[in-house]
Amino acid sequence: MRCVIARYPFDFTKSGVLDSMKGIKPELITGESVTIGRRRYPVKQVGRIITRQDPRDFSSGEVVRAMTRLGFTCHDLPEATPAPVLSPLQNASALLGSPEE
Repeated sequence: MRCVIARYPFDFTKSGVLDSMKGIKPELITGESVTIGRRRYPVKQVGRIITRQDPRDFSSGEVVRAMTRLGFTCHDLPEATPAPVLSPLQNASALLGSPEE
């Protein structure tokens, strides 16, 4: 399938992307991600590997669009877990530590 990423045309196939990502360890996901095989990769990492371009040269949206068209499952930003809200007393206790026994 022909896709344009960072103004350059690429011919991708699902099997070609699977082969390119085989043996690649996923980086920490901080934004959008794509499931390839049984692993989730950041879209910028996938784009860097399959296009051999610097991740600053393309947007994550371009890679998401291409991966979706190839049939891969793309995911939005990971859900942030809210930090627990501590009362002033709990915060002071946490900063000072628990008393020694």
